[in-house]
Amino acid sequence: MLDVVRLRVLVAVARTGSVTAAARELHYSQPSVSHHLARLEAETGAKLVQRVGRGIRLTDAGRLLAERSAEILGRLDSASAELAAHVGLRSGRVRLAAFPSALGTFVPAAAVRLASAHPGLDLRLIEAEPPEALRMLRDGQVDAAVVFRYGGTGPDEDGVRLTRLLDEPSLLVTPAALLDVPAPMGDGTGTLAGHAGSRWIAGCDRCRAHLLDLCAAAGFEPRVSFTTDDYVAVQAMVAAGLGVAVLPRLALSAHRHPGVRTAGLPGSTRRVFAATYGEPPDPPATAALVAALVAAVEEAETVGAVQGADAVAAAGMV
Repeated sequence: MLDVVRLRVLVAVARTGSVTAAARELHYSQPSVSHHLARLEAETGAKLVQRVGRGIRLTDAGRLLAERSAEILGRLDSASAELAAHVGLRSGRVRLAAFPSALGTFVPAAAVRLASAHPGLDLRLIEAEPPEALRMLRDGQVDAAVVFRYGGTGPDEDGVRLTRLLDEPSLLVTPAALLDVPAPMGDGTGTLAGHAGSRWIAGCDRCRAHLLDLCAAAGFEPRVSFTTDDYVAVQAMVAAGLGVAVLPRLALSAHRHPGVRTAGLPGSTRRVFAATYGEPPDPPATAALVAALVAAVEEAETVGAVQGADAVAAAGMV
């Protein structure tokens, strides 16, 4: 039977890239880490690491075992937390991965709700884009994930279950300075097609693919001059006149640069979900977290905190 401690050592070496870094992370001595690796090789009968210069690297067998070990250890940690959470949710831990604009809008409100209802429950928040968040969810590193999908694309992984949180429109973001430039009525600056010749600022792979699809439907291919996943940086660059962009509503709700204006893009929607993994029902702590997320979004939409300036955007300009 494989020793869990030695599996943790192997995973730490794989994650950090060296015995020294793994020892530092685990608070072990370097000889102790080397000893655990040697014992693990003896137990498995496989060569897991090899010397490269003054360092080491994992063999193919080592990488395979490290990947499986990460999943196993994640599940063990989840089981421990779930067992504690079953005691009336008076104690235990629940972990959530979410993308930045969700963390900057409704997730804090959900955290407050959860803490109020279950003060003994320890909530851990991790920033992660959907692909990484889903990987962490499958590996047991988190108990729930806030993810998004555009149109018909999205997670179809076996075992992933989705709870809808909200549908948010995409907005065309342009420099507010354009308002000061005389232009004839219907000049198109509030439409995608009106910026066919503009420079564009793109983000993550999914967001870039969505932008390309939108522009293709408008009859042109955008000239992407800048790439960043930082929505604050995107708005700053737009305000400076370096380009235009398409951003989801949550990004503007989390942070709004005074130097930009926005226009709604009819039919362009990003759907946001709370994702959990495994057969239902969810463990009590995870179910409580998802319920808090749903309630926080519902409250925010009721008071307009998430909607922001959609009423004006629907008219064509903010």
